[in-house]
Amino acid sequence: MIILEQLAAALDSESVVVLAQTLVRMDSVAAPNRPHEATVATYLASYLEQAGFIVTLEEVAPQRLNLMARFDTGKSGKLLILEGHTDVVTEGDISAWTRAPFSGDIADGCLWGRGSADMKGGLAAAIIAAKTLKTAFLEGKIDIAGELRLLIPCDEEGMMLGIKQMVRQGWHTKNGLPADAAIICEPEELELCLFQRGGIRVAMRFHGKQAHGAMPYAGINPIPWLAQAVLAVQQLEAEIQASVPVHLMLGKPYITPTVLEAGSLPQLNVMPGEALLALDIRTVPGIDHAEIHSRLQGILAGIDQAKTSYQIIDDRPWTSTQADASIVQVLEQATRLVLGREAQYGGVPGTTDGTFLHAAGVPIVTVGPGDREIPHQANEFVQLEALVSSAKLYVVAAALFLQ
Repeated sequence: MIILEQLAAALDSESVVVLAQTLVRMDSVAAPNRPHEATVATYLASYLEQAGFIVTLEEVAPQRLNLMARFDTGKSGKLLILEGHTDVVTEGDISAWTRAPFSGDIADGCLWGRGSADMKGGLAAAIIAAKTLKTAFLEGKIDIAGELRLLIPCDEEGMMLGIKQMVRQGWHTKNGLPADAAIICEPEELELCLFQRGGIRVAMRFHGKQAHGAMPYAGINPIPWLAQAVLAVQQLEAEIQASVPVHLMLGKPYITPTVLEAGSLPQLNVMPGEALLALDIRTVPGIDHAEIHSRLQGILAGIDQAKTSYQIIDDRPWTSTQADASIVQVLEQATRLVLGREAQYGGVPGTTDGTFLHAAGVPIVTVGPGDREIPHQANEFVQLEALVSSAKLYVVAAALFLQ
């Protein structure tokens, strides 16, 4: 049987780079008059079918495709998921880029372009790792059991429609039970991230009555209500921060006002009839989301004579994986073998598709190539060395986990 060092060496480094470059060159920005994820998903479906995987391709919304690819050993064992999304954010101001956003240029030891780090690099690494493991097993060079599954959803950068649909349909399960583990291949500098923040987005609306600015008594001004809410939210943030220790990997929780609106067409002589306060709330393990919603609604109820409404736009729970979980242990071992060092640990500052896998009962670890601060910026890149190392890390970890 092949030893793990040989398995890592057998992985074709060039294939990882070529696949990542191919994916970066495909525009998968989810925006009007853009191709969304359809081109990438259909390309990968064909690629994985040719590699002998059992492939399922499903439309979640127009041009928004989910992809699952499976390799089952035919022997009873664990189910391991490798997960990565196909959508990317807009390139923004083209003049800010020194290279074309979808060029996929290779220079200075890096692959450049929108999505190179977030996260077509990690996705390519996962696919080549899965392909390498499958080939080694079929050639009788490695003895594993169970199933390896690639989950490749759409819309991670939006409302996470893709992974939510996968969970609803049970793509994360086998025989009715959640997968034994999932590796989320997001750009985290090859650190093992056992925690990630929760994310809540809410809209607080204040309903008044429009009137002439010279005759405010003829209407009801919602802006003072909004101002009271902003101050109360600031106080609530301080209270929540004081209620939990600063998290070693994630830091403090935050409640951040991100949108303030009053009136659809602001005019200096018009008192608006409506006002909006939108909040981006980031939580850490130990914080009860239901309590946050209750306290925010309490703020609205406590504003005298205010007519208000409260809308939960999205609610993504925080995640926490135990350090002694089997997926963590095999990733630690794989890190020593592939990178020649002990594992380093981090925390995911935002949320990922792994949020909903974790909520569905799947232990997750987020680890992948790329600087965690480069996503969504101009001149996005991923180092080729980290790209290849991540693929080797995934294949070794998968082989260990499925033994």
